[in-house]
Amino acid sequence: MTPEQVAAACKPLVLELGEAFSRCPSTLRRARLLGISGWAFYITGRAGALGDVRAETVASALGFIAPDAVADGWDAAARGVPPLEVAAANLAECCRWGTSRLGDAPGVSRLAGLLGRAVDAADGSAMPLFAAWRAMPMRDPSAGARAAVGLLLLREHFAGAYLLAVRASGLTPMEAVLAGPEGEAGAAACGWAPPYPPVGPLVRRRIWAEAVTDRLVSPAFHALGAAGGGELVDLLTAARLHARHG
Repeated sequence: MTPEQVAAACKPLVLELGEAFSRCPSTLRRARLLGISGWAFYITGRAGALGDVRAETVASALGFIAPDAVADGWDAAARGVPPLEVAAANLAECCRWGTSRLGDAPGVSRLAGLLGRAVDAADGSAMPLFAAWRAMPMRDPSAGARAAVGLLLLREHFAGAYLLAVRASGLTPMEAVLAGPEGEAGAAACGWAPPYPPVGPLVRRRIWAEAVTDRLVSPAFHALGAAGGGELVDLLTAARLHARHG
């Protein structure tokens, strides 16, 4: 497999597994313990790695969530909890989920190692959220936790690359969400209010942006070689099945 083929094959697996912990009931309980809403925890848990910045900066980094919706979550959390504290809590929940759901997955140690090599090789240029997360200290040495954190980091790398590709395609972030598989429901979930533009003219640009995303992310997988890239796809496939049914 070429690095771009590995990127394309890994993308849906990484996107699903890299955010699975955020939907776990235990993660939502952590939000309540911090005294903030689930939405505030999601926004600040993701962007808190940037530190104490303005909501406008967070909206720029996240990209696909409407600025007003970002501000609602970010400002609500910031009134009671420092952003880096929320990010650290989010990371702890990611590690907990990884230990619980991936700790006994087939080949988890090898999976964690391959993910770590890809993360280390990834180019963080123009991807502030990925770069900020890569710099976060990770203290859980278990294979399940390392795999989960690797998935979180690669998910942010894919998201950052997609945002760059979308802007290069001439689409706005809202148009990219609207032209995606969830359509208007996805746009509304991300806080974008109607009326929405016609989707038809947007689809070809979104497909182009998807291909450019794979190209931008491919250097991370070049470090694994053809055999390592194929092995990573196989291990991610097994990990997804294990996480869903394990």
